[in-house]
Amino acid sequence: MIINDPEVHAEVSAVFAAYERALTQNDVATLDALFWVSPHTVRYGITENLHGFDEIAAFRAGRSPVGLERSLERTVITTYGRDMATAATLFRRDSMAGKIGRQMQTWMRTPDGWRVVAAHVSAIPEA
Repeated sequence: MIINDPEVHAEVSAVFAAYERALTQNDVATLDALFWVSPHTVRYGITENLHGFDEIAAFRAGRSPVGLERSLERTVITTYGRDMATAATLFRRDSMAGKIGRQMQTWMRTPDGWRVVAAHVSAIPEA
């Protein structure tokens, strides 16, 4: 298995950047399109545990668009072969003073393109 094949890494980096743009702009249609439409998809957020695409989409549809801007730090994208990848990043938001956010995503290549199949978002006090 090839780790971080340059072509695959570029693909995942591009889709990760598209996800980040959609997130900070509250582009719900794009966010939904980037998650795998499956009951197996999981997203654990700061205040929610979502199992299956339908729960994730319902959360996105009802979330406030206020305060979504953030800055990323120490983003690490790692690809495993041609069809799996992880993306990990730290983030900061003005609304989270004294805390640092953490985000992990597992991406899978599907017939429709790269999709998030699992995600975890949390925040901890800054050291």
